[in-house]
Formats: sequence, structure tokens, C-alpha cells
Amino acid sequence: MPISADAPLLDVNGLASGYGKLRVLHGVDLTVRSGEIVALLGPNGAGKTTLLRAVSGLLPCDAGSVQFGGRALGNTGARETARAGIAHVIEGHRIFTQQTVADNLLLAAYDLPRGERASRIEEALSWFPEIAAKRHDRGSSLSGGQQQMLAVAQGLVRRPRLLMLDEPSAGLSPVLVDRVLGVVTRLRDTGTAVLLVEQLIEKAVAVADRVYALAQGLVVLEAPASTPDLAHQLERAYFGHREGGRTPAVLAPPT
Repeated sequence: MPISADAPLLDVNGLASGYGKLRVLHGVDLTVRSGEIVALLGPNGAGKTTLLRAVSGLLPCDAGSVQFGGRALGNTGARETARAGIAHVIEGHRIFTQQTVADNLLLAAYDLPRGERASRIEEALSWFPEIAAKRHDRGSSLSGGQQQMLAVAQGLVRRPRLLMLDEPSAGLSPVLVDRVLGVVTRLRDTGTAVLLVEQLIEKAVAVADRVYALAQGLVVLEAPASTPDLAHQLERAYFGHREGGRTPAVLAPPT
């Protein structure tokens, strides 16, 4: 279903989700537009990973809604979400270590038309020359940074409209973090939207267009990434929530 130019690509409203009887998200609102990088920040346990899992269909939506490209996705399941155009790169370099680089990408393309798989794999490898040169090597032989690149490439095989990255910097050197985040900015130039969960706040803000902050399953701040003194705004939002405030701070773009 086509969407208007002003409508968000991803529109999350009042989302509640969690693990069985453990409710983690308590009514989250979030939007991502085409060709936009949105950073999702917050302390450990804030609900960032849970939010990505609920959007991608790995967790149930207990309340609220998830709209993607004008289509309702809540509780449709991970396979249908992927087919709709969302690629979710899970934290922790999740690859098949006993398979080659090429086979890892082939597995990611399992349900694509057979005639497109080879070209999609080459396209994904073109983003990461480091692993393109190792296409016949097993995943176990790759460094941590190369495994992260392969995990991202698995998502890119599907030419997603929205790429969701959960802690892509985890365990990587600063140089490799910059390499992966450089790909994120290039993806934006192609029109791909990115929802980025990241603990390295300065690096996330540097590539993002907008920022959301979560604390205890609630959005406590929404702001343009260019907001002056954003780090202090984030700190105030976190402490304000701990003191009992539940209304998220929404900062307007600087004039």
C-alpha cells in the first residue's frame, strides 16, 4: 500500500509488549520516515531490544499498534514482517559460524526468487569489501568486526525499506564501529530507513536525524539529533523519569 510523502514509514502507537507475564514496554510511540536514521537510546533494561523485537514480530504486541508502509503489522509474525520490508539485525553477531560467508547470505535470501539470489548476495557484499574477499571462508574464521559486517549484510540481502540494528558496536574497535556506522549513513542516501539501538551515544547521535530515549519501557525524550546540549537533555529526561515524571520531553528543532 503506497503511503503519502508526509506519512511515516514506521508508525508505532501505544505499543505494549514483553516476555510472558513480564511487561517491558508500557505504551511506546515512535515514528521513522523513509530515508531517516532514528537512534533509540537508553540505559540497560530500558526496553530498546524489546521494542525492536516487537516491531519485527519476534515478540507479541499486547496492546497498541505497529503500522509499516500503511499496513498493520502487529502480531503478524517475523516472516511476514521481513517480507513487508523490515530487516532486523539482532545483537551479538548472529551468524552461522560453520557456514561460509556466501552461504550465510544465501540462507538470508532463502525465500527470494531464485534468479535474484546471486545478484542480491553480490550487492550486499559490495557494502563490505572486507568480507567480500572472504566469501568462501567459514563464519568462525572471521573477526568480531567482520562477523558484525556479515550480520548487517544478511539484512541488506533483502533490500529492506527499514533496517533495524541492535547494538552494532558491541565488542568492536572504534575503527570498526565507524566502518559499520558509515554504511548506515550511506544507506540513508539510498532511501533506506534505519532504526539504530546503540550504547555509544555520541556516535549514534552523529549519524542520526532524530533521537528517542527510553527508560523503564517509556519514551522519555524525543528530539532532533542536532538539539544543542542533547547529552544533558537525555540525562535530565532519565532522572526526571526516575523521580516520577511520565510525560516524554519533545524538543523542537533549533531555530
